[in-house]
Amino acid sequence: MKFTPRKINAFLFFKLPSAFFTGVRVKSLSDDSAEVKVTYRWVNQNPFKSMFWAVQGMASELSTGILVMKEIDASNRKISMLVTNMNGTFTKKATGKIRFECNDGKLIRETIQKSINTGEGQTVTVTSEGFNEEGVSVSKFEYEWSLKVKS
Repeated sequence: MKFTPRKINAFLFFKLPSAFFTGVRVKSLSDDSAEVKVTYRWVNQNPFKSMFWAVQGMASELSTGILVMKEIDASNRKISMLVTNMNGTFTKKATGKIRFECNDGKLIRETIQKSINTGEGQTVTVTSEGFNEEGVSVSKFEYEWSLKVKS
């Protein structure tokens, strides 16, 4: 699969429909960063008039996971990927348009290369932060990805 926002959003429709139907969309992707947006609306609300934490989690995980998938594809190797730990912090109500940014592409690339070089599983902890339309941080997630070259 070519890694473009449009192709990834189509992938969401077929493989991650809960993310697609709650409004999670990839907006931009480069070698070093990914941006995923989601808009607060009825289908992703909680009883407290803000975005449900799990929807924020889906958007933030996608911003990290798509970078991992892109780097695995670029390596031309079969590499397993799995989230082994996650931590989330919520600092403000998430309403309106929220964008999640992960800028850890280089760190992911280095970790995959280390796994290829050593043949051993590696872990990498990456961050995705969610910002509202005013640029204020509403949540921050850390994901520990386990990466291992398949034999």
